[in-house]
Amino acid sequence: MSHNGTHTTEYKVLGRILILLLILTFVTIAITSVNLGVFTVTAALLVAGVKSFFVLSYFMHLKYESLLLRILVSMVFVLFALIVLITFIDYAYR
Repeated sequence: MSHNGTHTTEYKVLGRILILLLILTFVTIAITSVNLGVFTVTAALLVAGVKSFFVLSYFMHLKYESLLLRILVSMVFVLFALIVLITFIDYAYR
């Protein structure tokens, strides 16, 4: 942590984030039941990315950390997106 003091998040906020994560989980399930063609996996991965943002920000308290740590975590997401993109490109040209 970048601060020596403690930080607290209200249970009301954590409860709202939990409800949002549950709704996004059901959205992911609904996406897989709808035929979107080649965009099904892409849409599911986008929803998963949004869910991971909320988990990292609120439950792992990343929003209270220093800018450097937030940039490093963002770079991990960029690397993950590149790997997924390269995988999709490889799959498309097989």
